[in-house]
Amino acid sequence: MDSEHARPRRIAHLDMDAFYASVERLRYPELKGLPVVIGGGSASQPTVLPDGTRLFSRLQGYVGRGVVTTSTYEARALGVFSAMGMMKAAQLAPEAILLPVDFKAYRYYSRLFKSAVASIAPHMEDRGIDEIYLDLSQHPEDTLTLARNIKQAVFQATGLSCSIGISPNKLLSKIASELDKPDGITIIGPGDLEARIWPLPVGKVNGIGPKANARLAAAGIHTIAELAAAAPELLQSLFGLSYAQWLLNVAQGVDHRPVVTYSEPKSISRETTFERDLHVQHDKKVLSAQFSQLCEQLEGDLLRKGYVGRTIGIKLRFDDFRTVTRDLTLPGPTGSAQVIHHAAGQCLKRIELNHRIRLLGVRISGLQPGTGPEDETNRAPEQLSLYD
Repeated sequence: MDSEHARPRRIAHLDMDAFYASVERLRYPELKGLPVVIGGGSASQPTVLPDGTRLFSRLQGYVGRGVVTTSTYEARALGVFSAMGMMKAAQLAPEAILLPVDFKAYRYYSRLFKSAVASIAPHMEDRGIDEIYLDLSQHPEDTLTLARNIKQAVFQATGLSCSIGISPNKLLSKIASELDKPDGITIIGPGDLEARIWPLPVGKVNGIGPKANARLAAAGIHTIAELAAAAPELLQSLFGLSYAQWLLNVAQGVDHRPVVTYSEPKSISRETTFERDLHVQHDKKVLSAQFSQLCEQLEGDLLRKGYVGRTIGIKLRFDDFRTVTRDLTLPGPTGSAQVIHHAAGQCLKRIELNHRIRLLGVRISGLQPGTGPEDETNRAPEQLSLYD
């Protein structure tokens, strides 16, 4: 490429601040500054008194299998985070406000903020309901001005704040967008890798999960700086060649992935590995509850991403590490947890359950854009069983 036209890469990661909770605060401004947890069923809808006063449900005394979808920063300060069990959250923050999930509203505001950003920076990669990557390399404005303009456009369109990280690549920008939340702009330039990224825990890197984190910690590697200084042969002995090479690149801030403007998912799945191998009969209650939760989570994933699907599959891994899959194609597409559960149950009947179960997973493919009927979207999940 002609050096006159070559420009350094500027990749931005934009992440909406506590997105679901922030949308709810637009609807209920009296909740500003209060700890709020999103994840309740329809029973947690506020009650409106004759004078217009709204009474909100509290987490105190919550009983059930619910999981926190997201929480406000005030609730996070009390230790309540997404994917936490609601009963544990109730112990940590009993006075926190509990609200139901409203995917219809979140999708609406998601479309608004993405449209506003696209009017300024159309080279966009959609990463879900509340985050995007942008390639800003060809924009003439300076980086800080461009980031401020994007944030202002988002606020004018939605009334919501976002945080933006900008660097030469997706890896660093993803980390950077978290550093000055909420409502932050973080630019990673020369020298900032060592000053701002290296002191962070390795778990801040997208792609280093809990198991890899624990293995690194056992080897005395806690920060990204320590990862950068680790011997390649040590990392290879811990993880194998390809992941070790990726870790070395991560520590040096190397990431060549482009911003992809369009990508259609082939399937969406949810699975869980149990802490101990479960017996089909003796642990029937636990298996049934987990199976139900996976189907409900899959419904939520479909709603967030705006898809329905036709082919439902199930995956089992037994205590002898044998993995078995089965699938079933439905007459029409669905996004309903109940339909997914029923179809996955039919698949389950085609598997001989003669060993303890180590892993359970549910999958949907044959995806197409759609959201499913509103009555399925908004109603509280029914109690489902592995053996129905």
